[in-house]
Order: sequence, then C-alpha cells, then structure tokens
Amino acid sequence: MVTKLLIANRGEIASRIIRTAHELDIATVAVFSDPDADAPFAREADEAVRLPGATPTETYLRGDLVIAAAQRTGADAIHPGYGFLSENADFARACADAGITFVGPPPDAIDAMGSKTRAKELMDKAGVPVLPGLVIDADLLADGGQLSQAAADLAFPLLVKAAYGGGGRGMRIVRQVDELAEAVAGAQREAASAFGNATVFLEHYVERPRHIEVQIFADQHGNAVHLFERECSIQRRYQKIIEEAPSVAVDDELRERLGSAAVAAANAIGYVGAGTVEFVLDQQGQFFFLEVNTRLQVEHPVTEEITGLDLVRAQLLVAEGAPLPDELRQARINGHAIEVRLYAEDVPAGFLPATGTVHHFEVPALTGIRVDSGIADGSVIGVHYDPMLAKVIAHGPTRADAIRRLGRALARTRVDGVTTNRELLVGILREEEFRAGAIDTGYLNRHDPVALSTPALPDDVLATHLLAATLTDATRRRANAVLPTLPPGWRNVPTEAQRTVLEVAGRAIEVRYRQYGNRVEASVDGRALEALVHRIDAGLVDITVDGVRATVYVTRDGAVFHLDGRGASTVAREVPRFVEPGANVAPGSLVAPMPGTVVRVVVEEGATVTTGDVVLVLEAMKMEHTVTAPQDGVVVEINARQGQTVDGGHVLAVLAADGEQS
Repeated sequence: MVTKLLIANRGEIASRIIRTAHELDIATVAVFSDPDADAPFAREADEAVRLPGATPTETYLRGDLVIAAAQRTGADAIHPGYGFLSENADFARACADAGITFVGPPPDAIDAMGSKTRAKELMDKAGVPVLPGLVIDADLLADGGQLSQAAADLAFPLLVKAAYGGGGRGMRIVRQVDELAEAVAGAQREAASAFGNATVFLEHYVERPRHIEVQIFADQHGNAVHLFERECSIQRRYQKIIEEAPSVAVDDELRERLGSAAVAAANAIGYVGAGTVEFVLDQQGQFFFLEVNTRLQVEHPVTEEITGLDLVRAQLLVAEGAPLPDELRQARINGHAIEVRLYAEDVPAGFLPATGTVHHFEVPALTGIRVDSGIADGSVIGVHYDPMLAKVIAHGPTRADAIRRLGRALARTRVDGVTTNRELLVGILREEEFRAGAIDTGYLNRHDPVALSTPALPDDVLATHLLAATLTDATRRRANAVLPTLPPGWRNVPTEAQRTVLEVAGRAIEVRYRQYGNRVEASVDGRALEALVHRIDAGLVDITVDGVRATVYVTRDGAVFHLDGRGASTVAREVPRFVEPGANVAPGSLVAPMPGTVVRVVVEEGATVTTGDVVLVLEAMKMEHTVTAPQDGVVVEINARQGQTVDGGHVLAVLAADGEQS
C-alpha cells in the first residue's frame, strides 16, 4: 500500500495528483525548482523539497535528486505525472532499485514505446495498422543526396518526427525535397533539447487527418481495457489545444475497432497502468498507429468527465497491486466533455510564449465546469517551462451543451498580467465549422488564428472599458497626489478636459473627460458620452455609460490595463506623452520577440542575407523560434552569442539594407 507519494512534476498536474492522493489518505511530497518555490502545488503538498536550479535539466529531469528527495522524506512511491521523467525507463528502474514504487508502466514497456520507430515495428507485428517510415541515421545525415532519395520512396508530403518524446516538439512538415535537410536539422536540435535524444524519423504525412487517441488501462494481472476515444485534432504547432470525448467522427463500429487495436497494443508490450494509444484517422475512415504515450495524458479529464472515473485514483490502486476496479471494467459514455488548454502565449505574434506575473486569475464557477490549474494570483510565468497555465473542462448532456458552457466560462475568465490564448479558444468554440464537428489537424491552417482571436468589439463596450481604465487611473493618481482634493492634471482653465491616449490592438484611441462629482462628460475616439460613476474601488468600476450600467474589472500592470466587463475583455496600453530617452532602437535592428536562450547564431557580422534567411534561433519554453531577415542586406552587428539568455526586446542583430552600410 502506498502511504506517502512524491510527485515528480510541477504545475497543474502536480496539484491534480496531490488532490486525489489526499482523498485516498496518502501523504504527499512535492519537489520544486527555484522559480517554483512559491507555486501553488508546492504549498498544497504535505512536504516539499527544493531542487536547486531553474532549468528542467537542473531540476525536474534530475532523477537522482528526485529519488534522493523521496528517500529523505520517506516516500514509498513516485508519480511522474506527464512530461519530464514520466516516460524515462531508466528512472523507473532506478525507482525499483531504490525500493520505491513507480506509478506507471514497467520499464520494458516504456522502453518498447520510447522509440517511435521500434514502437511501429511492434505494433505492425501485433496487427495494429501503421504508416511506413524511415529512421534518419548518421549515414543519411552525412549524404544529403542519399537522404533525399530515401525520403522520395515514401512520397511527399513527409512528416519529420522526434523518435523519442512527444508534445509536437521536434516535428516538421516537409512538402518539397529542398526543404528536407533544414527541417531534419531543426527537428534534431529541438528533439535533443526537449528529450535528450536527437533521433528523428520520416513518415508519409496524411492530409487533413483527425487525431484520435484511445485511453487504455491495464493491471498487473494481465487485464486490459479501453476507456473510449478522445478527439485531439485542434492543434497549433502540432500541440493540442482543445480535446473532447467522445469524437463526433467515431461511431460504435469504429469505436470498437479502435478500442480493440488499442488493447492489442497494450497486450503486445505487457502494459500496466494508464496509457494512451494515438492514431491518425484519414478522410476515408482508416486509422493508423502513431504512438503509445506511456503515462497519464494532459487531456485525461475529458475521459474522466464522460465516465465518472478518477484515473489518478485508478493509477494508485493498480500501482498497489490491485486488479482493475469494477468501475473501469464497466465504464460507459455519459454525455460529452471538452477541454481547452489555457496557454501564456501571444497568438497574433505567431504563438510566441509570453511571460509575466498573473495579477488575477479567476474562472467563473458555472454548472458543468471544471478547472485544473497550476497558477494563482501572483504566479510568475517564466521562460523555463511549458507555457500552459490551466485546463478548463466542460461536461454536458450533448456536445452542443458542453461547447456553450465552456464558451461562456472562458469568455468570463480573467487572467490579468500575462498574454494568453483565451480569445482564440473562445473564437474556436463559437466558430460554425467547429460547432458542426467538421474539424481536423489543419483546422487552424484554414481559420486564421488572429481573426479568431480578435472578435469584433462593439464601440460602446470598448468605450466603456477605456473610460473605466481612465477613471480608475485618475482615482489612483488622486489618492497619491500632494493635494488629493484636486483632480489629476488640474489647471486653472476650467474648460480644459483631461486627456489620455490608449492603444488597443495597435490602434491609438484618445479619451477625454471632465468629471463633476459622480457625473462625467467624456469623448472616446471622438464619440461624445455621458456617464455616471456609482463606484470605483479596488480595480472595480461600477458605471453607467449612455444609459447602460455595467461593472468593469480593471487591473493595471505598468502601462497596460486588463479590462473585463459587459461580456468582453480588452487589453489597452497607455501611450506616454513623451518618448522615453533611448526607447527607440536603431533602424534594421532584429529584436528578441520574447525572453529566451540563443541556441544558434547562423550568420556572422558582414554576412549578406536575403529576405527570410535565418539569422538566429532562440529557445523559449522548450520550443525553437527562428529570427529571420526581414529584407535583403548585410549584417552589421551581432549582439548575441550561443547559450546567452536574453530578454524580450533585446537587440540581437542589426541589418543594413543593400547600399546603406558604411
């Protein structure tokens, strides 16, 4: 029996596991890196042990430190969650050698599925449909012509994939042979960084597929079941952002075939515990094996919601040696569930990871809504880890019900202080093709993410938000003023209105107002308004504008306002009256789009580049981001070196257009 459980993970999954462990009266131990010292999960555990350092390599990937923490605290089991050490067979063996129960499959099963190429061979022998592929070895890398010839036998388009690991990292689509070498090289670098192994392989890329996965569960007594499928086709950069169960594309007959194939996969490798068999489903209804994730999946809550199961509880019971619980053997589908992943990322900037401090986080408590979160007010989002902040899950009698509930909850969710993909998620949930279930992995190629993220905001709502921001700021300045009885910016010219310029989505909007007690005469973008202020208190503005009363929640982060009210949200930046000295960068400067680490400098000073050439490669939150030349020219400065950590806005290089360099 497990009496004390160490969770070798962080964020929302650590909190999720701690919650179930406590329900089973199992004491818990957290491990935390320096950036996570004040994270919610570290406080929720009964005990916590510091892993010195910040990067995953220094901390959560150090199996020796994790086992030492378990021994120091007397933990008799370790749950790895997902990512990090969850699919590391050597770590599972080290746990066994230390006399600690590893809550996961046997090391041999992890080994068998750790290599996607070996996994495909085993699945083929077990009768599970697979796609043909090609491993990229040293000989092929050394001979570009041989690589191109070998790839041609598979037929384009091709998918370059990391042989070890998942999450879309180390993955590239190649449509032409001249793109292959660079795609393979980039995939190798990303795979080595994320998984510690640079091996990649090629396989034919199925156009417009659905990504369908099947939850499996097995015990130590040879019993295995499937718990139905999940639809995971809404993806960005090959990473899932919306998952649901069941899939609208799967009928009872296909569900039976998928489930049987998944159980055959589990039996072929002697699987134990929770796992997921992933398939690609083509437009003709044929499915092909992708991989087995030998761990709990990020999206496991949708399976829990439609079955009423607690998969972490089942994991712990099976790890103790119990046979599959009856509720798993007798599971049935009840209703529909949808999960969205709330990421700290800038969608209009190309899904760049975002950093910052979460000043306020709140998801409304609505019927059928579940939140698995790793953040709280004050959480700092840095560059070292995956940018997922929380998962919001809706369950309803039908898919339409679940979509409506989730859309409403997300639209009213507040995540102030950091840029997120919330608006994109809401846009997808309200888009007609998604609502009709006509989706595939190319959904966000057909639907512009920026357009989905920027719904039309009525002028009167925007005006209410901006006026509320301006009045809140005025109240703050008045409270801090030497003569607080005078309005901010007071002059002895009574007709002079107060003026502020706010920038919203690149658009500068002027706000002018005069305040007479609670009454306000204002203009927003030239539109005259009459307003009555009922209350301004602690970031809350209760205001009537042109006869419509609403509450607007205002959070200020430096010059940025986060505004929520009248069923919509706005992020506005105050435009300073005077430009700060040194605020401008030299023409032709290539700046870091986000904080990160320079992993490769491709060019040297004096090099001639053409539009689109790669100048540098940054890594942030375990993903690579290329910085390319915006025009033809000459590189006159390089201000970064490999391995250097840079802030967002750091000038990495300076490019002079042809004929401009001195």
